[in-house]
Amino acid sequence: MRIARFVSGDNPAYGVVELAQDNGDHPETISVLNGDPLAGAVNFTGERLALDDVRLVAPVIPRSKIVAVARNYVAHADELGNDVPDVPMVFLKPNTSVVGPGEPIVYPRLSSAVDHEGELAVVIGRICKEVPVERAHEVIFGYTCANDVSARDLQKSDGQWGRAKGFDTFCPLGPWIATHLSLEEAGDLEVAVTIERGGEVLERQRASTALMVRSIAEMVSFVSAFTTLLPGDVILTGTPAGVGRIEPGDVVHVDIEQIGRLSNPVVAQDV
Repeated sequence: MRIARFVSGDNPAYGVVELAQDNGDHPETISVLNGDPLAGAVNFTGERLALDDVRLVAPVIPRSKIVAVARNYVAHADELGNDVPDVPMVFLKPNTSVVGPGEPIVYPRLSSAVDHEGELAVVIGRICKEVPVERAHEVIFGYTCANDVSARDLQKSDGQWGRAKGFDTFCPLGPWIATHLSLEEAGDLEVAVTIERGGEVLERQRASTALMVRSIAEMVSFVSAFTTLLPGDVILTGTPAGVGRIEPGDVVHVDIEQIGRLSNPVVAQDV
């Protein structure tokens, strides 16, 4: 299933998305659920809306944390002149950095070198601690697209990454959570990033999650060894080579096969 969070009217709700590729000639729809699937059992309400008539928002607002794994693709570490660490390198992004599909990435006044980083995101579905690698699949709710937006100049000058990667809007997620993928399938998906700029489409990143240094299961096990994971927590699995600058006026697209497309315009911060 593809579980989305959406707004129709005043209140956000969850629903199951049915795309044209699933249902042939029928219109694309979202079937409304009566609760939060990450908080407990839900049922269909019987209401079905046209997907074009609703506004999708971030499919999950982490109640606790976003844990990102750095330098998890050899080619990306190489392009920035870094080594792949012997022990996974992780950092946290605040939940206030999350925005959904179509929402703007705000280019902060404090930076002059902001990069995109397209990534596969893992959404945790249950409280867990010290998860063995072989049981990681039991705690994963699903997968979505992510953009680990980074102020590269601040990352370099600060000597740590909290500010550079923690600005509001620096963690777009969406468009929905794919719950139908197995752990093995998620470990071999194409991740691509393209930029629309001035009428041109610029291809930036294209690689398979099969090139990750640490597998999804290894990352879940490593992170849960030092922090309790809660339903709705997100693990960002690292970005492949090809990261590059974004500018106000751009539209950034993160495409992951079998999941979907996450698109966000870039706007300058108000003076």
